[in-house]
Amino acid sequence: MEHSSRHNDFEWAISLNQLMLKIIGLWPPDNHIIRKKMKSKIRLFYSITTILFILIIPALISLMRVWGDMILMIENMQYSLPLLATISKLIIIWYKQADLLSVIHMIEEDWTKPKMKEERDVMLKRAINTRTIAMWGLFVAIFTIVITFGFSYFGLILRHVTNLTDSGKPMLIPSYYFHDVSKSPQFELTFLAQGITLIASGCSYTAVDHLLGLLVLHVCGQLENLHFRLAYMRKYPNFLANLKYNVLDHIRLIRSIEIIDNTFDSLLLVVMLYFGIIFCLKGFLIVEVVNRGGKLSLMQLLWFAAAIIYILLHMCLYSAVGEILVTQSEKIHQATYKYPWYNVEPKAAKSLMLIMLRASKPLHITAGKIFPMTMATFGNLLKTSAGYISVLLAKQNS
Repeated sequence: MEHSSRHNDFEWAISLNQLMLKIIGLWPPDNHIIRKKMKSKIRLFYSITTILFILIIPALISLMRVWGDMILMIENMQYSLPLLATISKLIIIWYKQADLLSVIHMIEEDWTKPKMKEERDVMLKRAINTRTIAMWGLFVAIFTIVITFGFSYFGLILRHVTNLTDSGKPMLIPSYYFHDVSKSPQFELTFLAQGITLIASGCSYTAVDHLLGLLVLHVCGQLENLHFRLAYMRKYPNFLANLKYNVLDHIRLIRSIEIIDNTFDSLLLVVMLYFGIIFCLKGFLIVEVVNRGGKLSLMQLLWFAAAIIYILLHMCLYSAVGEILVTQSEKIHQATYKYPWYNVEPKAAKSLMLIMLRASKPLHITAGKIFPMTMATFGNLLKTSAGYISVLLAKQNS
C-alpha cells in the first residue's frame, strides 16, 4: 500500500509533462516499449511534417518576398524563428531519448523508494513548482494562439498586412502558399490548418522546455535532500554506512546532470541565439516606431511588446532553473566544508573530502558547453542584445 502511494506521487509529479510529450510523441518511455514505439513515431512524424509544410516553409517563402522591408521582415521572423526553434527542439529530444530514459527511470526510483517525511516534502515542493510552471506556460502558449486565431477570424489584425504578405484575406501568420488561398473553401481550410498546427507547435515548444524544468528541478530537490542528510549526519547511528550512501548519491546526481546537459546543451544554444536575434530586432523596431512614428498601430505595437515579454520569461526560466541548480550544488560543498571531518576516523575523513572536492565545482547546465545557464548569463545576454539595438539604430540614422 505504501509503495502504491509512492508510485502515485511519481505519476502525479510527471503527469502534466508526460501528457504534453505523449501528444507529440516524445515521451521517452513510450519509445522503450515496442507496442507504443510505432504510435509515438507516427505522432512525432505528423507533428514535424505539419509544422514544416503548413507553417515554416510558407513563412520562409513569405520572408523572401518581403526581404528589404524591415517591419515586414521582423514581423515574419517573430513567427518563423520560434517555429524553427520548435523543429530543432523536437529533433534534438527525439535523438537523445535513450539518454533521457535513464534520467526518468532515476526520477521514478527516487519517488518509489522509502524516504523520510522531510525528503518527500522537498520533492513535493519541487514537483509543485514544476507543475505550476508547466500549467502557466501551456496556458500562455494556447491563450496567445487563441487570441491570434480569434482576432484574425473577426477581422482584427495584430500584424502589418500588405499585398506582399497576404494575397486577399490575411492568414494567422505571414505565409505564402502555392495554391490560391483567397477563395473559399481554400482560405477556410488553410486558416484552420494553420490554427491547429500553431496549437501543436505551441504545445511542442513549451513541452520540451518544461521537460528540462522537470529534470533539473528534480535533481535540485535531491541535492537539497543530500544537503539535509549531510548536515545532520552526526545524528545517524551508523555513520560510515550513511556516509557511503551519501557519496554514491552525490556521484549519481552529478552523472544525471551530465546526461541532462549533454541532452539540452545544443538546444539551449539554439534558443539563446534565437532569443538574442529576436530580442534585438523587436527592440529595434519598437524604438524606431516610437521615436519616428511608423506603420504600426497601437495594438500591433502592444502585440510586439507582449511577444518580447513572453520570450524574456522563457529565457529567464532557463536561467532561473540553472541558477537554482548552482545554488543547491554549492550548498553540498558548504555542508561538507563545515563538517568537523578532522574529528572522524581517516577512512571517513577521506570520503568527506571526496564529496568536498567533487562539490567544489558547481553543477551547471550550459548552452553549447560554452555559456552556463545562470541569471548572470541572462543579464549579459540582455546587455549584449541591447547593445546591438543601439548599433542598428545608429546604422539606421546614418
